Amino acid sequence: MAHTIPLSILDLAPVPEGSDAGQALHNSLDLAQHAEALAYGRYWMAEHHNMPGIASAATAVALAHVAAGTSRIRVGAGGVMLPNHAPLLIAEQFGTLAALHPGRIDLGLGRAPGSDQIAARAIRRSLSQGEDFPQDVIELMNYFRPAEPGQVLQAVPGAGLDVPVWILGSSTYGAQLAAVLGLPYAFASHFAPAQMQEAVALYRAHFEPSERLAAPYVMLGINVFAADTDTEARRLFSSLQQAFINLRSGRPGKLPLPVDDMDARIEPRARMMLDNALACSIVGGPETIRRELQSFISTTDADELMVTAQIFDHAARRRSFQLLAQVHAELKQAG
Repeated sequence: MAHTIPLSILDLAPVPEGSDAGQALHNSLDLAQHAEALAYGRYWMAEHHNMPGIASAATAVALAHVAAGTSRIRVGAGGVMLPNHAPLLIAEQFGTLAALHPGRIDLGLGRAPGSDQIAARAIRRSLSQGEDFPQDVIELMNYFRPAEPGQVLQAVPGAGLDVPVWILGSSTYGAQLAAVLGLPYAFASHFAPAQMQEAVALYRAHFEPSERLAAPYVMLGINVFAADTDTEARRLFSSLQQAFINLRSGRPGKLPLPVDDMDARIEPRARMMLDNALACSIVGGPETIRRELQSFISTTDADELMVTAQIFDHAARRRSFQLLAQVHAELKQAG
């Protein structure tokens, strides 16, 4: 049944106003342990640079912290922005994670820089690097193959380790690449939903089976803000709305305090931007979550959902994922 599809978590390691990155990363481990107990499938973190409100810039290091404190949940990058890195170094980093935590590591790869132009220059990779993305993905996957006798260059650790590679995307580009390479595809519908249906249809239509994947597999990003009431959930959601307005106005900062009167504060132009960017968001109490979750799954026919929630208060964030897990379990039972 469609409504029993797996749920996973994308954690952007939010740094709330008044807090710091260290606390954010401690919260990430706590949330990952909570997610494992609630039977979520994966726990991914993402590479962003020069963003005061996101603490997961050194993604492999943050994942090592989370993986070491959990035992069953899959842990991975959603994603690593490959143009910022030499493929060999990423193979070594994720080979190290896979050597330490066999069978639990995922590697999602993105083509965007995950930063602004200033940060992209500071990373000192060529700014045209995105053009080499397909070749870089293939090079990286080759490092995970078992080393051949006499092979001059190998990833140690990395060679011979089974690290599933995903292509991430927010346009049709990633969909085409994932289809051609026969890789699973994760779409960033939680912040860039405009091309979601087109990209997913393209991926499924052109998918070529590979040794890694026999049939197309789609994971969609979605914001879910669950609370005991719709009103409280909308209040929690206001932190993300404010953060988006700040980011799109060129003022990225820490995650803002939630407010009760967000609707009254939003100008029409900002409202339009939010309605577009955050269209794939489910905000409400358990009944609202149940109804809209079922609707989203049946509309998109996704194979898996990756849920994210930029919630200011850590206890409220834990509660949100707990409520969602309860709704999901009830749907599964009913199915």
